[in-house]
Amino acid sequence: MTAINVGEDLTQLDAELALVPNSPAVFILWPKEGDPYLSKTALLRRRLLRLLKEREKPSRLLNLRYTVARIEYQLTASGLESSVVHYEAAKRHFAARYLDVLRLRMPPYVKLVLHNEFPRSHITTHLTRTAGLYFGPFRSRASAERFEEQFLDLFQMRRCQEDLAPSPAHPGCIYGEMGMCLRPCQQVVGPAEYAHEVARVTEFLRTDGRSLLDSIAHSRDLLSQETNFEEAARLHKRFEKVQDVLKLRDELARDVDHLHGVAITRSLAAGSVELWFVRDGNWQMPRRFSFEVQEGRPVSLDRQLRETFAAVTPRPLTVRERQEYLAVLARWYYSSWRDGEWLNFESYDEIPYRKVVNAVSRVARQDPPSP
Repeated sequence: MTAINVGEDLTQLDAELALVPNSPAVFILWPKEGDPYLSKTALLRRRLLRLLKEREKPSRLLNLRYTVARIEYQLTASGLESSVVHYEAAKRHFAARYLDVLRLRMPPYVKLVLHNEFPRSHITTHLTRTAGLYFGPFRSRASAERFEEQFLDLFQMRRCQEDLAPSPAHPGCIYGEMGMCLRPCQQVVGPAEYAHEVARVTEFLRTDGRSLLDSIAHSRDLLSQETNFEEAARLHKRFEKVQDVLKLRDELARDVDHLHGVAITRSLAAGSVELWFVRDGNWQMPRRFSFEVQEGRPVSLDRQLRETFAAVTPRPLTVRERQEYLAVLARWYYSSWRDGEWLNFESYDEIPYRKVVNAVSRVARQDPPSP
């Protein structure tokens, strides 16, 4: 970070503030005593002047002019970069309460609870090490609940949240009466048969619905070939229903263990963009991508990108770090101030380089941050 030491002569402070770029940045004001003040801003000089300028009249606005001892700041080129720098600075300087400083809300996930003998799903905002599949992050809890409710209609997995003690005397529920649950609570099925249905649900979430769509499409086409058009039409309606359910999932929502992608944002360096990688649901070290010129000729973007992606080594994080970085990503992606582009892909072995090249080119053509 760039630092400005504040001496006794505050006129010198005013002179140095006048030279500070009026650009997006993350900054820290270190007081002579007490905790630092950490924040981010889209206009650094204006924000610092508001906090440190001499005021002719009394005001209720925060003023740290006579308490600050040092100013540190780091310029940023995008909202995502500001969010990441802000998060890492808060974690470094406010270890005990950095989430409160950031006001960082954990996004919701649909969790498939697999450690239970009769697995079920529920909405959670916490990733854990316990056996389970996490599908998300979603924009909001309401969005996650809507998707959960609709995708469960495609299967016969239970919706109750109780720890089952199966018995023929169990009262059951309305979903069992409607044929929308296998009724393990009443011992209509045992653990093995129920586990088969859960396996179908797991595969549906892990493949973004392709497992069920492919199965339905295959059966539908066979029925059409056999001229059983009535059953084929029924399966086609089910195919469309599955597609409608998949449209309800938010754009970032995936099985977290199979969440792969890259965010592409502007860079402070001329002729460059910043690449922010996610691999296996883990935040990776970002890389600056520059448009190289060798012997006066530009190098193929496709080749440069392949080399850049090949250099991304998996960085396993703790469960807490993984959850918090995904929260930072979700906050940026679902925000009204999102800049840059995000591309999902199936794996790091199946990267759509043509799409990445086009996205990099679009972001590179955007106007750079104002100085």
